[in-house]
Amino acid sequence: MFADRGFHGTSVPEVATAAGVGTGTLYRYFAHKEALVNEVYRDAKLRLRATLLDGLGAPTSFRTADAERWFYELWQRLASFATNDPDGFRFLEMQDHSPYLDAESRQVELSVLGPLFIAGKQLRDRATTPADKTAPVDVLIALLWGAFVGLIKAGRLGYLSLDASRIQQAGHACWRMIEPGLPRTRTR
Repeated sequence: MFADRGFHGTSVPEVATAAGVGTGTLYRYFAHKEALVNEVYRDAKLRLRATLLDGLGAPTSFRTADAERWFYELWQRLASFATNDPDGFRFLEMQDHSPYLDAESRQVELSVLGPLFIAGKQLRDRATTPADKTAPVDVLIALLWGAFVGLIKAGRLGYLSLDASRIQQAGHACWRMIEPGLPRTRTR
């Protein structure tokens, strides 16, 4: 319900009806709508974190090819989440940075962003040209998230035909947007 109508467009009685329980039952477990939406947020964000980060690790080195493979794996995992959990993805897209998210929800958000920020910072710090070090990592993360959300939203709304190939092409375009000039290793 929150994914379809947003926080302000969804009432607790509507959620209760959709869940097949009485409104009083929801209020027994959640003191107010903010508590309910925070629980839904944390659940969806933890599913996203598991999809993105479980078993991913950081790039084993920061050679360009290794960093690029790591980025594509992360991109594919994000695409998998958006495809396999479209309601969860749409819900998270709508809730980011909302004033009703509590401290616990913001901590869960940081548990997703923290590892990405650290890997991005290590990658940027290894860049060989000063120009590649100028964009702050948090800005790059915001640009990539915005590009991905826009892509998925445009596909959902029918503005473009979206399949695995086009998502992969978009990932390549985004990598080129942020690719740092890293030291190259010789290959034979």
